Amino acid sequence: MDVFTLLVAIVALVIAIMAFQRTGGIHDLRRQMDDLSSKSEHAAKGARDMTADALSRLETFIRGQQAPSSPEEEPPIETPTPTQPPTREDKP
Repeated sequence: MDVFTLLVAIVALVIAIMAFQRTGGIHDLRRQMDDLSSKSEHAAKGARDMTADALSRLETFIRGQQAPSSPEEEPPIETPTPTQPPTREDKP
């Protein structure tokens, strides 16, 4: 009985291998893997582009429409001169 089970398993294995070869075999599998990898790369590139655009819009919203200027181009900061209260001598 064990020999019969072994023969049935071997025949099933041979039939499975023949079916695999008939449907395209390893070459079809590699082609499908290449197609899937190219699609995933394309999707990842699209996601990166969308993220970059969103971050650019967010930066523009936060910083405003002005481009950041270099420290040399910034106008000097003017400190307001404090006004002194009138002294007794200034009063009539």
